[in-house]
Parts: sequence; structure tokens; C-alpha cells
Amino acid sequence: MRIAILGGTGMLGHHAAQAAIDGGHELVVVYRNAASLARLEGLRFDARRADLADREALTVALLGVDGVINAAAPYPTLPRPWREEVISATQLMQSFYHAADDAKVARIVYVGGAIALPKREDGKPADGTEHYVGEPANKNPYLQVKWAMDEQALHLAAKGLPVVIGVPAMTFGEHDHGPTTGALITGIANGSVPRYVRRERHVVAASDASRGLVLALERGKPGQRYLLTGSNTDMDELTRLIARLAGVPAPKPVSLALARALSRVQYWRYRAFDGALPTISDPAIAVMSAGQHLDGSRSHAIGYAPRVSLEETVDRALRWFKAQGMC
Repeated sequence: MRIAILGGTGMLGHHAAQAAIDGGHELVVVYRNAASLARLEGLRFDARRADLADREALTVALLGVDGVINAAAPYPTLPRPWREEVISATQLMQSFYHAADDAKVARIVYVGGAIALPKREDGKPADGTEHYVGEPANKNPYLQVKWAMDEQALHLAAKGLPVVIGVPAMTFGEHDHGPTTGALITGIANGSVPRYVRRERHVVAASDASRGLVLALERGKPGQRYLLTGSNTDMDELTRLIARLAGVPAPKPVSLALARALSRVQYWRYRAFDGALPTISDPAIAVMSAGQHLDGSRSHAIGYAPRVSLEETVDRALRWFKAQGMC
């Protein structure tokens, strides 16, 4: 197959690019910033420039492609009202889906988020079959955006678009240039994250999750969610593990209520006085509050199983961050 990847210069996209090549596929990387392509040095690929907002350019970039993995779905980065974030994100994704349809791409994988899954009333781990009844009551912008894009993908699949949803758990790994989820690792290692909120958590290695995305593209059924899982854990165990591997004191727990209060103070300071960006962002609060254990058994049907342990996952990421001078 000729596989295109949007977001190929990010952590998941980079690993998915490697997984596609390892699987014997031809690789197309759709990019916005040419300078970021240097991150993919050593990989063989066809580079095509396009932006999610430019349907025409994106259609051209996807011509001749058999399948596409969208690891560049939008998410909130600045404090804005949640409805604005949802409208912006779903419009960008609609442009992507139109472009994939115009280019007659036969297989589409949208990279979703476990936060779009409600917690089960029976307390069992979510397995990808869960759905909110209507719009989530929590108006956190990150949650609302991920839920809206998940619903959008399911709706389009029901109408016949070949959209499969790959859902990585909390992902750590190399090539996290932001860093994104790796900010927990660098923050603990650097001493800038002295507190955390107690919650269940599920962690997967970027190499495992990205291999799962390629399997979802190859074998997944449109309209299905596939949870790409690794290890069930909790924030107590995870923060202690990071601290031990980094050789620093472990952070201490704090209540979600206090974290939310600090976040709101920072948000209104930013909005009212053009102050600094919140260090405790809406996405961070959403992730803190929505942590849960996951059951990835549905993904066994497409041949997915994790290969990397929790400790090795954290250790690989930490070693990469150290090599980049980030901690």
C-alpha cells in the first residue's frame, strides 16, 4: 500500500512512518513546515505539502494514496471558549475528510483519544464500545473537541466513508519534540511538576501505538474504534516510576479541585490581563480528570498486541529527552 501520514513529524506520526516502512508500505508524508522534515532523516518517503485548512492542496497531496493516517487532528492550544474550539476543529477535520474522499482514498484512520470514551458504570475498563448519551456534561474544551471529532468520524463512517478510529492510550516515546504527553516525564525530571492528581491511567509506548495505527489502516473495519493499549497503571505508580528512573524525588498528590481552581485563576489572568499562558491548561485538567483503565482486546482482531513494558516505555522516552537536552 501507499500510505500517507499527516503529522508525520510528530511523535506518533514519526513512529507510524517507521511502522509503515517496516510493514513494507510506500510512505507519503504530508507536511506544513519543510524545516520539520529534517526530523525524519533516514526514512524513505515522498514529501507533499498541504494544510488541513486547504482542501484543494490536501486533495492533491492525497492523490494516488491507498490509505491515510491522520495524526495531526487539531486540539486546543490557547484558552478559548469551548464552542469555538469545537467548530474550528470539526471544520478542519471536515476539510480533511472531503479531501480524502475527493482523492478516492480507500482507507482512512483518524487518531482519536480515550478521553472521548465515558467511564463505565460497572467500573470495568473501557473497551471502545462506550458512548456518551448526548453531549458530555463536562465543558472542558479538550474533552469537547475530542468527543466532537470522534462523533464526526463515526457519523461519516456510518454514511459510507471508510473511516477507522485508532485510539492510543497515554503515549510516551522518542521524537516527542513538544513535548506533548512527555511533558509529564520532563516536568518530573526537571522538578517543574511537584504535584499530580490521583487517577487511573493507561500507558502505551509510541512504537506500539503507531504499529497499531498501521494495523488499523490495513485491517480495521470502518466505524470501529480500536484501543491501542499497553499497561494499566495509576498516577501514583507512574510518577514514582518516572522519578526513580530520573533519579529525582517523586512528586506529591494534590486534589483535582485545587488543580482546577489554579487553572481557572491562570485562565482568567490570561484572558483579562493578557498574562502568561496557563501552566495548568484545560487539556491538562481534562486528562487529569478523565483517566481510566482500558481494555484493548478488540484490537487483537487486527493482530495488535503491545510489546513494550511500562518501565521500558518510560525509560526509552526519558533517554531520548536526555539526549535532546530537554531534561
